[in-house]
Amino acid sequence: MLPSSRLAPELAGAADKLVRDYMAVRADESVLITADTATDMAAVEAVMNSADAAGARPALMVIPQLPFQGALADPYIAPPLAAAAMSCDVWLDFTFPYLAGSHVQDEALKTGKVRYLLGGDMGSGGLARLFGKVDLDRYYEVHRAFDEIVTGSIGKTVRITNALGSDVSFALAKPGFAKPRRGDKPGMYLVPGSCTMFPERETVRGVITVGAAFHEYYTPLAPPLTLHLDGKVRELSGGGADRKIMDRALRRAGGGEYGYVIHFTHGIHPAARLTGRSFIEDMRVTGNNAVGLGLPWWVPGGGENHPDAILSEQSIWIDDEKLVEDGAFIAPALLAKLGAELAPLYS
Repeated sequence: MLPSSRLAPELAGAADKLVRDYMAVRADESVLITADTATDMAAVEAVMNSADAAGARPALMVIPQLPFQGALADPYIAPPLAAAAMSCDVWLDFTFPYLAGSHVQDEALKTGKVRYLLGGDMGSGGLARLFGKVDLDRYYEVHRAFDEIVTGSIGKTVRITNALGSDVSFALAKPGFAKPRRGDKPGMYLVPGSCTMFPERETVRGVITVGAAFHEYYTPLAPPLTLHLDGKVRELSGGGADRKIMDRALRRAGGGEYGYVIHFTHGIHPAARLTGRSFIEDMRVTGNNAVGLGLPWWVPGGGENHPDAILSEQSIWIDDEKLVEDGAFIAPALLAKLGAELAPLYS
């Protein structure tokens, strides 16, 4: 990564795009920025400066790094953070493990006024690339085109493979949430860069072999880890020492059991880099798939406390039509054309 001083101009522009464009921060809005002791503070400072320049009223809270994300983080969250979350208009969260899915975040969203961004472990380089090096309007043309295909294919069979030996299939369920172009309404927002597919949980069957995982922390895996699936996750193999950590994380998130696959994704960000240091950026690399594991939020004990595993360079079929080959869109023609034309910005 470049020193923050050399990234400063790119970082400022990317922060402006995140704050003013994507999250639609307005003058006089209260903006809470949360970070932890492992956060890249150059990125946070750029975002805070952008919010201040927009006429908003930013406040930064730095907490010790959480041991777990989501509802599992509840015992570690201090009351002052909860009070700040309830009183802000916009909440930009750069903690990792993150606060999404915690009781504090849930109560803040229930106020009906808070716009929350899960920035996670996105650092200076990630911010510069994921926001500064992409035309968001052109990106969302591709995103919408893929989402329309997925939404129109509910009940159909999806098959996913990759060169590491993954071969998994499932029936498509109704989308659990949308990813709009702009965060101008109350609710939860994610960093642009990936499309989501929700399975009918009991239909997921096959094997997934992954090269990175977010269990208790984010890490590349050597050797790769294989998950054996039959409705639920039934067995783990490979993965070296990380297999035990994933076992622990799955049981923690699943109430003592391994649980289900709750989402698949497809990375389409043209500027995202596979660094092995950022879950938020790595899962958005073209062709990467962040496979969510555990229990979905609507099941007691579920939520954003689930671990994720990253499958790379995937191929995707819906029924008998192959849409993605080794990460790239190949069909239908319009989606393939839009995907091929989506490129990083170089200025």
